[in-house]
Amino acid sequence: MTGKVRGSVDGTAIIVILAVAGVASIFLFALKGLLDQIPDVLDSAGRARDSWQRFRKPPHPAAEEDDDPPMAA
Repeated sequence: MTGKVRGSVDGTAIIVILAVAGVASIFLFALKGLLDQIPDVLDSAGRARDSWQRFRKPPHPAAEEDDDPPMAA
């Protein structure tokens, strides 16, 4: 009878080991997916920052001087 209990414990240990390995595998896969997105996120943030700075910059002074109509010849 003790042989049957021993086999049950060994099976449970194998299941636990496989479950832990599976969870670790899924975690590493998800972590790799997140890390792969970092360069794209940084590029996008840089483009957004540049666009915001162009939006906040006052208009160029040469553009304001062109308000006068051209003189007739």
